[in-house]
Amino acid sequence: MLKSARKKEQDPEGRMPLAEHLRELRNRLAKAVLAIIVVAIVAAFFYKDIIEFFTDPILKSVGCESSFAELAETGGHETCARIVLNGLLTPFTLALKVSLMAGMVLAAPVWLYQLWAFVAPGLHRSEKKYAYGFVGAGFPLFLGGGFFAYKTLPTMARVLLDFSPGGVDNQLPLDELLDLVTRMVIVFGLSFELPLLLVMLNLTGVLSGKRMLGWWRGMIMGITVFAAVATPSTDPLTMMMLAGPIWVLYFAATAFSILNDRRKARIEEAGPDDDEASDLDLTPEDVDEIEPVSANRALPEQASGDGANRDRVNGFDDVT
Repeated sequence: MLKSARKKEQDPEGRMPLAEHLRELRNRLAKAVLAIIVVAIVAAFFYKDIIEFFTDPILKSVGCESSFAELAETGGHETCARIVLNGLLTPFTLALKVSLMAGMVLAAPVWLYQLWAFVAPGLHRSEKKYAYGFVGAGFPLFLGGGFFAYKTLPTMARVLLDFSPGGVDNQLPLDELLDLVTRMVIVFGLSFELPLLLVMLNLTGVLSGKRMLGWWRGMIMGITVFAAVATPSTDPLTMMMLAGPIWVLYFAATAFSILNDRRKARIEEAGPDDDEASDLDLTPEDVDEIEPVSANRALPEQASGDGANRDRVNGFDDVT
């Protein structure tokens, strides 16, 4: 009973003092960090499996089936590579890095929820609807971009190693290889978020579908240049594997925006429903010239009587 009496009533508009905001932020951050640490500890027992998951496609593409000494003896000109580790502490630091990365990714639902719980009270209902749509569509798009990056890595590695001279050993440091894989997944994943950003700008009324369609030449060129810079390999196949899906997503976002603009236009032409209030024109206008108005007496003059009674109101003289 006392506990419920001490509990502060929440503001219906989500307002709170600055100290309460900071305390809320601290609690949310603590829960997010705790979830990441717990998942990272669990992932530490499987870090070797995680490394093999990312390196096996590359090894199958460019891995050496025989030792470098055997290749040198046979005089083969086969281009291949081996994944190596340099330094005594490198295996430990690599295991720590992989575990933390796995904790960040696998604990994403927890810290994303904490972020949403901190921001949501200050959003309106329509803003919450847009935020739900953004998160619901953004996460699958990011996974799609990461999947494309994962599939293009073997082709990219094969093309890059083809520049190696014959008889030269190729050794790939594992930490540098994992950094490259991480950058590729992030770049591909974020690039797939571009159409979603355009759709959100259209829903909020910032960008129209007609303008997006007018940009199609520049967008195709920009996406192509971005794909060429983002992919380390120089082959056009890898570049097209990144640029092609983004082109399709861009035109899909443009089509959605055009249909949404037409829907808004039909709603505006139809006008408000019977139970809806019409929009008010609150644009200020200039005031016309003020017309003079003659002052009327409060009571009409008496029609009869002498002149003295004409200036009497309620039996009293109005002039002292």
